[in-house]
Amino acid sequence: MDVDMIFKIAAIGIIVAILNQLLVRSGREEQALLTTIAGLVVALMMIISQISELFTTVKSTFGL
Repeated sequence: MDVDMIFKIAAIGIIVAILNQLLVRSGREEQALLTTIAGLVVALMMIISQISELFTTVKSTFGL
């Protein structure tokens, strides 16, 4: 896993946390929840290729 990937995921987390707090304090809890879910989906989409690479490496290591 690249260090850049970790920084990108951390940046997404910080931005989502700030947006979540702003939306909750303005009384928009539903939009805050949707923002959090969207941030989670974006982060997961970024690491799906890394997970696929991990499974390929494990598969080739054990000869399956």
